[in-house]
Amino acid sequence: MPSNDSSATGLSFEQIRQYRPLEARHAIRQGDWPRSTAGLSDGYAQANLAIIPARYADDFLRFCMANRAACPLLDVTQPGDPHPVSLGEDIDLRSDVPRYRIYEHGRLVAEPGEIGEFWQDDLVSFSIGCSFSFEGALMRDGIELRHITHQRVVPMYRTNIALVGAGPFTGTMVVSMRAMPPRDAIRAVQITTDMPSVHGAPVHLAEPGQIGITDLMQPDFGDPAVIEDGDIPVFWACGVTPQVALMNAKLPFAITHAPGHMLITDIPNSRLKYR
Repeated sequence: MPSNDSSATGLSFEQIRQYRPLEARHAIRQGDWPRSTAGLSDGYAQANLAIIPARYADDFLRFCMANRAACPLLDVTQPGDPHPVSLGEDIDLRSDVPRYRIYEHGRLVAEPGEIGEFWQDDLVSFSIGCSFSFEGALMRDGIELRHITHQRVVPMYRTNIALVGAGPFTGTMVVSMRAMPPRDAIRAVQITTDMPSVHGAPVHLAEPGQIGITDLMQPDFGDPAVIEDGDIPVFWACGVTPQVALMNAKLPFAITHAPGHMLITDIPNSRLKYR
């Protein structure tokens, strides 16, 4: 999660959080912000990425459509095209994410800051809605998000919630967790229910053991949770879910974003309601 140390990145969190999406993408492209995008370009949608060879794209599309809470699609490109024009101006998927993950046969082999050298003419890119998009709405309503307050990556967990499989893609849901008082949890449900393009309402509240989570302080992705007295954990479907499906499918080659390091789009979050 961002720090205020500008010497390490060229920009402080307080500087870049004021940038509009195009400015933020250019800073990321130039290597000035290699950190989490949580809290950046408030009011605009961010996206998870899954980039795979075209021969697997139809199955992956069916997988996303069957598991929309975890994989709400915002855009699918033509093979070899790194510019999702429906998402914004001058977007280059090869460089506009702070950190990527490269998989070979389901195994993580690299985490580069740009992927030009890995790009292939048959790659199809799926941009998937991200829970960062509804965080701004929660904060504007006065709900504190502890991972942003403490400048951490939101904690994410594998669960026992089964997904609908398609071709080689299968697995269980990954969820992100935000701890908050029960009164805020009720309001969070109300706010996010009408935002299905960015995961919608929570899939579970409290009792993490019921969905297969044994220790909230040991997330599978992201940073350890910040939980205060009186909080309950609130769980949303997470866009890291397709990464796990890609790992399970053991494709010969695939690219994703690194958890917490998203593509910032030009789409106002207000356009994603009821979509």
